[in-house]
Amino acid sequence: MNIHPWAGISEGPGNSPGRSSLNLVQRAEMLVLAELDKPLHISDLCRVMAVSERALRKAFNKTCGLPPCRRLRMLRLSEVRRALLSSHNQDVTVTAIATGFGFAELGRFSVEYRKVFGESPSTTLQRARSESGERCCRRPA
Repeated sequence: MNIHPWAGISEGPGNSPGRSSLNLVQRAEMLVLAELDKPLHISDLCRVMAVSERALRKAFNKTCGLPPCRRLRMLRLSEVRRALLSSHNQDVTVTAIATGFGFAELGRFSVEYRKVFGESPSTTLQRARSESGERCCRRPA
């Protein structure tokens, strides 16, 4: 995870040591979504946000009921799904999209994607392509 682009986000007014759990979670999500193509390392995120891993874990558990790594991976998986569904007739692959969102272990990514969305990422991509093909070939009624 590249820390330099995040440096300015963690500074400034309103980021006092007494920040709320929700504020911590929102800031963490914003930082992770700002660099979707980078691997997700909670220790780097905590260092940038100037909070302990324990504090971040407690904030995520209190706010989302999930550990930070799980919640942030879910955000990334959702972004992958959105990209797959919007690919239409573009010449893209699941591999290109998944790695573009920071998923390096494609087998693990595929298993997790199927658990969350009930279909493989390639099925999502095929469905998006077939739906866009149907739209462009339909005759107006």
